[in-house]
Amino acid sequence: MSTPAAVLEARNVTMQFGGLKALADFNLTLLPGELVGLIGPNGAGKTTAFNAITGVYPPSAGDVLVAGERVNGRRPHEICIAGVARTFQNIRLFKELTALDNVKVACHHGRKAGFAGAFFLTPSFVADEERITARADEYLEVMGLSHRRAALAKNLPYGEQRRLEIARALASGPKVLCLDEPAAGMNASEKVALMELIHRIRDQFRLAILVIEHDMRLVMGVSERLVVLDHGVTISQGAPEKVRKDPKVIEAYLGDSYLEEKKIAVPGAPTP
Repeated sequence: MSTPAAVLEARNVTMQFGGLKALADFNLTLLPGELVGLIGPNGAGKTTAFNAITGVYPPSAGDVLVAGERVNGRRPHEICIAGVARTFQNIRLFKELTALDNVKVACHHGRKAGFAGAFFLTPSFVADEERITARADEYLEVMGLSHRRAALAKNLPYGEQRRLEIARALASGPKVLCLDEPAAGMNASEKVALMELIHRIRDQFRLAILVIEHDMRLVMGVSERLVVLDHGVTISQGAPEKVRKDPKVIEAYLGDSYLEEKKIAVPGAPTP
């Protein structure tokens, strides 16, 4: 049985800002349906990696490929159309639009009718609008937000704003979904629900999902593979069970308190 083709590849991606190398020779391969966590201490280069992948910054060196196609130098909306959608650490919704309209915005590249059709309300434009509205409603339902479709985004509770941002990303029809700290600001019960939701999204849409997250319980519970950055350099990667016992990861990020809490023995460490 042949291995499926990668939907996302980062090959020796480097991001340099003046004398600061925020990301150095970053490599990542995502296959369809994979769920991978990107972790590390503050300033490790995680969001920089997201920004390089999604076109916020063009990489200083290296290549980003989506479904085998090089996308270096393309603008963020072009990379989104190619198949990479993302959410942000700080929620970026259109706060004065309804939940429904926030999701419809993500469907714009699928429109068939042009400006003239919108101006004259031609039958093709009306049919287009009905199709996009139905699609947006489907994604609201997936995220449990159907009852909020007419509510302004700014009036939604924080956890629902997070889910709306994911619904909008899904509506763009991605091959890869990048979630930047999706659990930030959520309480414990919301985080548990989010873990279940991320798994369900992956299974339902057969997406590759890349998650940045500081909550170790969430990222260890949801990820099948972890990549750990420190000062822009990949210091470890592999299954969560392997990564959490890696001395380099413990020293740079998890700390001794994590070891004590989880009763993890570090290989090579003296026994008390």
